Amino acid sequence: MDSAAPHLTSRADETAAGQVLGLLTGLIDTVDWLYHHWYLLALAIATCWGVGELVVRRLAERASAERMALELISNRHFDPGLEEIFRRGVQLARASTAMPWWAPRRAKTVQIRLRADGSTPLRYRVEGPVGGERLLSITPFGPDITVNRARPIVDEPRTHTVRAEFILRGKLISPLREVPLAPDPLQPLVDAVSDLRAELGDLAEIRLDIQRAPKWALRARRLQLMSAARRSERREAQRAAHWLRQDASGIEDSWGGQLQQLLSDRPGSGAGRRLVMPPVPRRVEPTEALGKLAEDDHLVRVQLLVMCASNIEGRAQARLSQLQAALDVFGGRSRWSLRGWRLGPWRIGADHWPTRRGFERRWNLGHCQPPRANWVRLEELTGLLKPPTVNCRLPVLAGDLPTFQFGDPELLLQGIYRGPDGRQRLVATYAEETLFEVGTGKAGGGKTERALAQAIAWAHAGGGLVFVDPHRDSWPRSLPFLAHDHLMPRIALVDLNGLGPNPQVSSWNPLGMHHGQAAHEVVEAITDAYASALAWDDATAPRALTILTATLTVLVAVNEAACQAGRPEDQATIFHVRALLTDAAFRTAALAAVADRLDEETRAWWKVVFPTLPPDAFAVVLNPLARLAANPVTRAFLGQPAGVYNIRAAMDSRMIVWVCPGGNGPTDRLLTALLARDLLRAARSRRDTPEHRRVPFRPYFDELITLTGAAPETIAAMFEDLRKYRCHVHGMTQLLSRLPTPVRLSLVQNASTLATTAGSTSAIAPITAEWGDNPSPDRVATMERFEHFVSMNVRGHRVGPIQLRGPHLDDVFAAQARPNNVPALERAAQANAGALPLDHLTARAAGQLGRVTAFLTAHTPAGAAVHLSKDNEWN
Repeated sequence: MDSAAPHLTSRADETAAGQVLGLLTGLIDTVDWLYHHWYLLALAIATCWGVGELVVRRLAERASAERMALELISNRHFDPGLEEIFRRGVQLARASTAMPWWAPRRAKTVQIRLRADGSTPLRYRVEGPVGGERLLSITPFGPDITVNRARPIVDEPRTHTVRAEFILRGKLISPLREVPLAPDPLQPLVDAVSDLRAELGDLAEIRLDIQRAPKWALRARRLQLMSAARRSERREAQRAAHWLRQDASGIEDSWGGQLQQLLSDRPGSGAGRRLVMPPVPRRVEPTEALGKLAEDDHLVRVQLLVMCASNIEGRAQARLSQLQAALDVFGGRSRWSLRGWRLGPWRIGADHWPTRRGFERRWNLGHCQPPRANWVRLEELTGLLKPPTVNCRLPVLAGDLPTFQFGDPELLLQGIYRGPDGRQRLVATYAEETLFEVGTGKAGGGKTERALAQAIAWAHAGGGLVFVDPHRDSWPRSLPFLAHDHLMPRIALVDLNGLGPNPQVSSWNPLGMHHGQAAHEVVEAITDAYASALAWDDATAPRALTILTATLTVLVAVNEAACQAGRPEDQATIFHVRALLTDAAFRTAALAAVADRLDEETRAWWKVVFPTLPPDAFAVVLNPLARLAANPVTRAFLGQPAGVYNIRAAMDSRMIVWVCPGGNGPTDRLLTALLARDLLRAARSRRDTPEHRRVPFRPYFDELITLTGAAPETIAAMFEDLRKYRCHVHGMTQLLSRLPTPVRLSLVQNASTLATTAGSTSAIAPITAEWGDNPSPDRVATMERFEHFVSMNVRGHRVGPIQLRGPHLDDVFAAQARPNNVPALERAAQANAGALPLDHLTARAAGQLGRVTAFLTAHTPAGAAVHLSKDNEWN
């Protein structure tokens, strides 16, 4: 048995050796077979990769179908700090993972879309997983940001489209340039798309995908960077040792070294070749070697895709170049660069095979597959993590401010805007939204010219207006541009300047009832005009107000009776107030004729109170009327029984009325006050018309300082109330501070459009203060003539203040000038206003008291006349 054991052991060893040999032989044969049939292995690997990629794509498409989009809209006061922006970046990174567990990493992303298509300067959208909507909806930016659920954007196909993907080049561990928040980091991108033209199909869109960095990829990249740093350090140490040895050898082999060696080469000296110690490789510091990749916190991977399109060849490519230059602002030791290869004049990139299909898939589905170099920290993306701020200068596009079209009744001309590309266009606001407008600036700065251009354009579009100009200069300036046959029947001139040897004057009876006015409204309008012009109120002039009210009540009742009797030519005028107060016979006849039209309280006042008044109590009422009567023009204008001037009819029939009061003295102020109060009364009387049937009407007041000096409360009430009746007031003044406080407050509070030309800084400061001193008074004060800063309301949003050039009539409306038709227009305007020679109207006014007296005598009941003649209390 003992002799057989070695034999068995030997056989077992031989068997094991044979098995190992057979295994090695089989392995060698397998390798040999694979070597000769490598294509089968490659095919198997490709098949497995293709199947895996197909599965991943399917899952990613399914996950991407459940996405949402939010649009962030910032207001003009949006000014976030760095901490707020950083917190927003943390939200975006966290929201990118709010996906099902099975979703592939390429679908776990949040996308920032910066889009410009000519309709808005730059739309800012955030798209991400549905599960992250709540997290993304609540921003740290506060109330200055509006977050709206956004609908998918469907683009029409453009003729020319270019695509590009940007990657980070430079040192992988180096951050992008730290761009300050003022000016806005988005400003270069906004400037790059500021000249987009929607009518040409221009489109530019930037998509930034943010994805949380995978830990395994980060560890692998760190290992790679540390290994590369150590290799580099070893190479540097070897290079330094090489040069050190070379330098030492050079010194020893030199003449000086040899001589020194001979002199020191004595027995027992022990001299020999110098020992050279090679430098030890320096220890690699992780923070220095890894840079921005040293810390895990707030490190993300990004994908930056850009697409530009246009229907005009070359514009899309030029736009891409502009965007590339804009992204250069973020470049430092690391920078954004186009991905692809350049072969001479050609670039092979996202627009070409084989990368175009992958680009379009990522673009359409929102997948993020960034290059390995695109690692950034959230601090580097500060400029892209928020919408445009207050420090961003946004261009004004056609979608923000419509382009003026001559003859369009929905648009109101504002001025000439010069775009970033140098193109000029006439811009406008929507007439329905332009409720009140205020223009300020120094004399000759162009505010009246701008108002005239606006009024003329409104007239040609079929709108009605009244232009009140105390100086009359606006009328001859506008004549050539209004001298069109279709406008002449609508134009009326009320000129009280009395120019020429026998001027033509229109007529107006403030007390006239032949137009169907309400009696109490007429009395109230005239009384309020008196009180406004003379600074009366219930505390300072209660008796004067009572006397005037009672007198006007009687005269209006007389006129009402005359109109009902079919004799409007026998109506009393405002100059008959004197006769009613001082002429006992006329007073007796008037009270008797309208006794049944007066209420009991009014009859009692005339019967009981009036006889107790001393004669000098009437002077305060009669003196202003005496001044009006002393001027032949105003006496002729106001002394006619059935005046032609009817501002309510002008409103309803879209008339174009020019009113030139003729001056700014005390007498003119009372007349202006009467006209202004009548305008307010007429506008308020439109409450008898349903709102949708009220025809828009625009009063233009030149020289508001003059007009408000006569009727401050009336003008203030217009800026407060008239929009309800579709009357939209436009006022011009040199100095806002010269206006009465109620008018100034109402103007600024309710102005839909606020404009100013150049002027002194102290005069401009109240306007620029409404804009937050942006622009500053110093900047506005140095503008050229006809330049304006204007803020406007468009679609419920304020646009501006932006700089516009005022439209000059000779340039803007040169095609509408008809100088040969000016004489015909002047005749038509006077005829429409019922203007007659001054001497004719003066004679009629002088005989009007007799006609009124005759009417009263003929229409006084007999019993009432006998009773009143016996009652001394009435006299």
